[in-house]
Amino acid sequence: MPRPTPAQITYGSATVVFSTLAMLLLSQTSSGFGIAVIAVAALALGLFVAVAFPMPRVGSRRPRVPRQRAPLPTEPRLSEHSLHG
Repeated sequence: MPRPTPAQITYGSATVVFSTLAMLLLSQTSSGFGIAVIAVAALALGLFVAVAFPMPRVGSRRPRVPRQRAPLPTEPRLSEHSLHG
């Protein structure tokens, strides 16, 4: 499994902190068991957010090689191919 990117760690950590605070404030629990359940739920949610955040695809695509285009003629060159020359 590849290493998590700094963005994944940041989003996961922020999710854990803010979801813990929100659940504690909304539930108004004071028991140790309730706090433990909220902490585990917040950690699971943070892990889900970190894993769901897209990782950069390194090496999955071949490097793009710019195509060389033929130059467009600026003027028609009829005199070179003309039989009346």
